[in-house]
Amino acid sequence: MSELIYHVATTADGYIADLNGTADNSIFLYDDEHVPDFISAIQQYDAVLMGTKTYEFGFQFGKKPGEPGYDGIKHYIFSKTMDFESNEEVELVKDNAVDFIRNLKETTNQKIWLCGGGQLAGTLLDHELIDTLILKVNPVMIGEGIPLFGLSKKRIHLELIDLKHYQNGVILPKYKIRYK
Repeated sequence: MSELIYHVATTADGYIADLNGTADNSIFLYDDEHVPDFISAIQQYDAVLMGTKTYEFGFQFGKKPGEPGYDGIKHYIFSKTMDFESNEEVELVKDNAVDFIRNLKETTNQKIWLCGGGQLAGTLLDHELIDTLILKVNPVMIGEGIPLFGLSKKRIHLELIDLKHYQNGVILPKYKIRYK
């Protein structure tokens, strides 16, 4: 069975972007000592899951619909609004995300990275499909924005299994999710 890991950057007050969907260097630290650790970490993943807005974020860096955001990782893009041809690297999923991901977890033995977004993460949390939570907590609070888990109000327990602190103030806790 596969492990689903929500590995995401967040503000100290739990937002993955501002209300406009901005997640640039005005909010997050993209350069510094934590970057090599992030690059090394994502190389362990076999597949990546993204919602529409997270996938479209790569378009500002020259990516096009149907192209992978990360080389060497199978991409599953969950969107009812996007329209492009799926290929070997990038699969557009318009079906029910919960059913698709539950089946993916049950029929493969992979490390699956949930890259974003918050609404998809909240839905998967509500259905108890996320196994591990890795947060790149940036030393900033923005007061409002796109929440880490969308509209989910699910109560969970977290077991801290690792913690790294960087000189720039970024902390990287890793938790096992314990559903009641």
